[in-house]
Amino acid sequence: MAPHGKFYWNELMTDDVDKAKAFYGAVFGWTFAEMPMEGDRLYYVAMIGEEPVAGLMDKTDIVPSHVPPHWFSYVSVDDVDARVALLEARGGQVVRAPFDIEGVGRIAIVADATGAPLGLMTAFED
Repeated sequence: MAPHGKFYWNELMTDDVDKAKAFYGAVFGWTFAEMPMEGDRLYYVAMIGEEPVAGLMDKTDIVPSHVPPHWFSYVSVDDVDARVALLEARGGQVVRAPFDIEGVGRIAIVADATGAPLGLMTAFED
């Protein structure tokens, strides 16, 4: 597991996954593995060889349409639920309450006290 408080994962939320995959494949040499998501959606894990390095997903119906494509970051935490409670006590907001992604970890989508969004993540032990 990544150390508590370290940026752990980044994902691109975009309107054109195919264009993004072609771009990052050409620029960085990334290949992509598909991972099913809820609602018959697909998540694309960017790979360098066998190592996952980032994710890409279609942002349609996840964020408002006026929000442009952007990179979204997750910070590794020791206990998502406890950190969400602390975040709320310190003036942060919960955008999406903690939830589990099978084989990945427990995640919450939050905003800090200034309104900046980020994800919190406790990876499941292998």
